[in-house]
Parts: sequence; structure tokens; C-alpha cells
Amino acid sequence: MIEWLPWGADAFARAAREGKPVLLSITAAWCRACHEMDRTTYADPGVAALIRDRFVPVRVDTDQRPDINERYNLGGWPTTAFLTARGEIVTGGTFVPVDRMPGVLARVADAFEKRAVEILERAKGHGDVERQPPAEPVTGSDRDLTEAVVSSFDEEYGGFGVEPKFPHAAPLSLAMALYRACGDPRLEYVVGRTLDAMFDDGLWDHVSGGFYRYSTGRGWRLPHREKLLDTNAALLRVYAEAALLFQRRADLDRCRAIAGFITGALRAEGGGYYGSDSDRILYADVNAAAAGALLAAATVLDDSDLGREALTSFERVVLVCYRPGLGVAHYFDGSARVRGLLKDQVAAIGAMLDAHDVSGGEPYRMMGEELAHLIVREMWDPDGVGFFDRAKAPDDIGLLLTRRKPFLENADGALALARLSRLDGRKGFSDPAGFREYAIGALRAAATHVNGMGPLGAHYALAERQLRPPSI
Repeated sequence: MIEWLPWGADAFARAAREGKPVLLSITAAWCRACHEMDRTTYADPGVAALIRDRFVPVRVDTDQRPDINERYNLGGWPTTAFLTARGEIVTGGTFVPVDRMPGVLARVADAFEKRAVEILERAKGHGDVERQPPAEPVTGSDRDLTEAVVSSFDEEYGGFGVEPKFPHAAPLSLAMALYRACGDPRLEYVVGRTLDAMFDDGLWDHVSGGFYRYSTGRGWRLPHREKLLDTNAALLRVYAEAALLFQRRADLDRCRAIAGFITGALRAEGGGYYGSDSDRILYADVNAAAAGALLAAATVLDDSDLGREALTSFERVVLVCYRPGLGVAHYFDGSARVRGLLKDQVAAIGAMLDAHDVSGGEPYRMMGEELAHLIVREMWDPDGVGFFDRAKAPDDIGLLLTRRKPFLENADGALALARLSRLDGRKGFSDPAGFREYAIGALRAAATHVNGMGPLGAHYALAERQLRPPSI
């Protein structure tokens, strides 16, 4: 049996004290390959003995520590990484079968003992601070954006990109925003074909409900069978938006089914929704996404009970995760844990604005503004532009000491702050906090990476459209 240690200074101090490398295992509760590696590789007595004698084993759940996963993931889950006592990456990969693991462990441990100085020197600099200069925001006409959406559309199966096929929601939201502006029937087809294919052709579980996370093939009939809240929340919002825009009865029925899965299979006692059908934890960012999606569904379904459910569940999660001046913690499992992540604050700002739009409640707007001030104060890059993915913490170690400006969080942050600045303007203020300027800066940080994002680049385009003058 392997006695996994949590990520923290104590584990790395032990590695330094004992002169051993760290074996970092990054897993997920919903990851079948992770469970298989536990059942086979890590359950093997010989493997367990090697790890116990020659390594300091550390385990991280990717959902609980996305900041660690972002820095140390080596291509998927499970990640099997070997680190120095300073937290630098030496080598690693993903799934290691039981017949290979003893040899891998022996080679790494032997090399570490015999060539420790060389390994430590070579590991220096892994994960340095991003040094690319911020790019100017990439702007384009609606015609350019339409072409970008259509170019990655899968004509045969619907959706965007190739295998494995993920149900990307942002390109569909962008297509609908463009359709509202220009009425291009091609965009209506892209959205309708994708929504029909995802629901009817295998990604939706017609027995137990819920969308699976992705399909291993170009079509939707070979899904990985984990069901995550973030996937279902993102798709619920898209189906609700489509139902409102295109007035198809099928999309209304699908909204009702997706909302039923979230509020039934994933609902926690007392309110809020679990992160997956195999994970009994409340995550702030995906609960915020779920709240916004359920509010959108409640509007198109004219279901006031669903709207109240969305608000009360979101408020429950905020109640247990929020602390004045510290923002929203990442998750709650009996205690609020992991504060200072950009993604939680950005998601919560968006949900607060959704709640304000639906209810008119001023406390929602005020809380959104407070969280916006927090990310500006704690995560804005004072020497450049854009937001870092996390606030500094006194016990940071390894690559957590580096500063990263992730594409998605900056693009979505730009969108949230742009919405907030426009809300101030509608209330007669002139954006006194300068949220629009921070939104533009976040968009510049995201522009550095947008060209390699594929369908995810739609997050950037949606933020860019939000920042355009109202007449455009």
C-alpha cells in the first residue's frame, strides 16, 4: 500500500532531507484510467515497495488543484511525474502499466542517486514565468469570425475539430451571436446540426441522463462515460440560448432534460451541485457556471421554480466558500479549501451578473464588483497586462512559484469585466473602477495564445465582441 502525501512543503522538505525524488501522481475521481492504474500498477507489492523505499509519493486531484495540474500535467490523466525536492520536473508521462513501472522507478531513482547534481542543474528553468510580450487584441469583422467558426465545423458529425471530439460550447455561442448580427443561415445550420448530433447520436445518456465528457471518435457514439457538471452546465446554457433564438421545440425539451440531470443526479443535500457523478465535492467555478445555465434555462422554460433552485443553490455554495477580502475558495468538502484562484473569481463574477440580470438584485452586482476588485488587486500583472492564474501564497513551492497567464481565464475574465463595466454605464456611472481597461488588458494577454487555441479561440472572440462599442 502506498501512503500518498498531500501536496505541500512538508512532502518536499522530506524529499530534500532523505535525498529522494518526488513521485507526483495527478488523478481525477472520474478518470477510469486513474482507477485502473491504482488497481493494477500501484496495487502491486513490488511497485509499492520501490516507491516506499526510493521516492516520496505525492498525490494531487486535478479538480481540487487545477493550478498544480496546469503546471505539472504531462499529457493527461493519470500524470506520473518525477520531481526534484525543489519541485522541478525531471521526467514523467501518463499511465504506466505494472510490467513497466519497476524499471521506470529503478532508472529514475538510480539516475537521481548517481547524477543528482546534473539532474538538478538540468531541471532548472522548467516552468519559468511566461515571457512573451502581450499581443495587441486580435480584432476582426463578423465575416472573419464567421469563417473561423465554420472552418473548424465537422460537416459529417457536427461539432468542432477532430477526434477525440469534445462538445465545445463557446463556438456555438459565438455562432449564435454572429447569427443575431447577420442572419447567416449557414450559422443556424452549424448550431442546429451540432445540437442534434450531440443529443441524439451518443453523447447524451438516454437511460440515466447527462452528457458524457467527450467521445473518443469523430462521431459521438464512442463516449468516455464520465459525466461532469462543467460539461452539462456549458451545454445547458447553449441549448437554452438556441431554444430562445431558433424556437425549436426539441431544444426546449433538451433544456428540460439537462436541467433535470443537474438538479437531480448532481444535486447536493442542502443545495449546490457535485462536480461529477463520481465526485461528492462542491466546486465554486462549475457551480457558478451551473447557476448561470440554470437561470438561462429557467427563462426559456418559464420555470420559476428552476430559477429559485438556481439562485438558492448558488447562494449556498457562495456562503460556504466566500470570505470577505479573500474571495471565493475553489471547493467545499466540509471545509472551504484552496483560495486565490482566478478561475473561481471570474466564474463567480459571471454568475453574479447573470443573477442580477434575472432578479435585479443589487447585492449580486455588488458582490461581482467586489470580486473584480479582488482579482485586480491580487492577480493583475503590475509589470504588464493580464491576470495571473492565482494569487501568491506564503507556502508556494516548485512551479507554483511561477506566474502563469492562462488563455481561458484571461479571455473569460475579459468578458466578465466588460459586462461589469457596461452594467456600471447603464446605471449612470462611468466605469469608475476602470474595469473596461482591465478587460482590454486581459484580452491582450489572451491574444498571445489565441492562434493556437482552435475551437477554444471562440472564448476570445466572444470577449472581443463584448468589448466593442455598443453600435457595432
